[in-house]
Amino acid sequence: MPRTLPRSGARGSARRTRGLPAAAVAAVAALAAFGLVSACAGPPKDGPAPGGAAFKLSAGTPAAAGEIDSFTWALYAEPPTLDYTAAFDYPQNTVLSNVCESLMRWTPQLTVAPGLAEKASNPDPTTWVYDLRPGVRFHDGGEMTADDVVFSLGRQRDPDGGSAWSSNFSNVESLTKTGPLQVTVKLKQPDSQFPQYMATAAGVVASKAGVEKAGEDYGTSGSLDCTGPFKLGTWNKGQSIELRRFDGYWGTRAKSAKAVFTFLTDPSARTNAMLNGEADGGYLIPTESYDRLSRSGVGTLYFGEGLSTVNVNVTSMKGPLADVRVRRALSLALDRRGFVKAGLGGAGTATHSLTTKAVWAAAPEEVRKAAFEGLPPAEQNIEEAKALIKEAGATGKTVTIATSPIGQDVSLLATAVQAAGSRIGLDVRLKTIAPNAFTALFTDPRAREGLDMFPETYYDSITDPMDLLSNFQTGAFQNYAGYSDPAYDELVTKARAEYDPARRMAAAAQLQKKAAEQVLWIPVAEWPTAVFLNKRITGAPTSISYLYYPWAADVGAAAR
Repeated sequence: MPRTLPRSGARGSARRTRGLPAAAVAAVAALAAFGLVSACAGPPKDGPAPGGAAFKLSAGTPAAAGEIDSFTWALYAEPPTLDYTAAFDYPQNTVLSNVCESLMRWTPQLTVAPGLAEKASNPDPTTWVYDLRPGVRFHDGGEMTADDVVFSLGRQRDPDGGSAWSSNFSNVESLTKTGPLQVTVKLKQPDSQFPQYMATAAGVVASKAGVEKAGEDYGTSGSLDCTGPFKLGTWNKGQSIELRRFDGYWGTRAKSAKAVFTFLTDPSARTNAMLNGEADGGYLIPTESYDRLSRSGVGTLYFGEGLSTVNVNVTSMKGPLADVRVRRALSLALDRRGFVKAGLGGAGTATHSLTTKAVWAAAPEEVRKAAFEGLPPAEQNIEEAKALIKEAGATGKTVTIATSPIGQDVSLLATAVQAAGSRIGLDVRLKTIAPNAFTALFTDPRAREGLDMFPETYYDSITDPMDLLSNFQTGAFQNYAGYSDPAYDELVTKARAEYDPARRMAAAAQLQKKAAEQVLWIPVAEWPTAVFLNKRITGAPTSISYLYYPWAADVGAAAR
């Protein structure tokens, strides 16, 4: 899924991965047999970072030493809604992951574990059976049943519901209650991606009665009626969202009685809030603040695995970018290393790949090697780029890219593309988008009118390269430029249907090469997650898993 701002994920405690009950261990084993539980192959190598030092990737932050009354967290934007069907971006998921839970759980180590389903089984290639935990309570007191699961997933499938996750249900033939605490999913064809997405917001379970009672107001006021360690408290529109500890939670009690999310759209204001104690911490740290925060002495800036790549999303192929030579020229002319230094505060790695190395963890070594060999170079080559523009007859033609004061990762990348274009004979123009409107680029075609490109940091919601590479299939949610290639579509279908990780990722490696050759997006850099915690609190994870894992429940008092 996309992200829209100076953001980087984070998660690092391991409380959900040890001491699992026998049923949970069986479920993990079942998923592992199909390559759906994978160990992280490791983040990109440590590299240049704030203040010129090397940035270090941390597996997590120290575990909390005790409970606290509350903590305050800085968000760069207010969620437009907390309806789980619309949870496609950072603000929504950062909050919602602590309130609403899914059938499966993405752990801080970026593996899949049991969630509200204590067991997931796959009796045949087109059937997934989810056995639910007994005695799980919703925030309004009702007990979770199979009816709630069928209803909740059905909202995601509804073609008229406008769900951001609907494409992940495209292969679902039926969702059926097959017992009081059992749901069976029948697929039209084998789909290795579907069971992995059940650990994301796509697999959230909410109370059927609660959602129906709220009607059109669901997600914008009142209770979300989910099962997480926190329940929705006061939502002061335009200012903050308060979460309160749910004492009826089936799992480990949250270490904080309250979590308050405050909306600070200005990057400087967000940084100042963390420095002066107005906010105890935050994810998606403004890159221009890395050095200041790391040297402040009031807390610690951590980096973790993000499964995130900074790209230039090609949104239109009707103008000059219709010619692949122009897209290749812009890629060749881009100063990636300069952008990493200036736009990412040095905490990143220039790349020629749309996918991160870590999402290939389950692939054999030869497949991982094949996925990255022969991709177009990341090194700048102005002369070759000029020749391509001249050959394409594109000299002097206009290309428009979105920019935004949302953060320097966005604004400086847009400027870098403009500079690259000017050096090779293109007229690259900037169109400024307000921070709160930038997220609309991902969902509203009208917001993309007049644009050829926009900066996008893409995070994978599962530890699998197909999460990103499926975006270029005909009709895919983020295939904004309308790319269509029957051979590519056929290969996506083949890869998705393959449960064996070695064979699936061999097909994915071919897809990566096809996408790179056509320059469907322009890859720029791998970007780790970043999280800042002041000295009062600890426990937050340092990986991108915080988007779907109840990370705030782990936040508590730091040792003194």
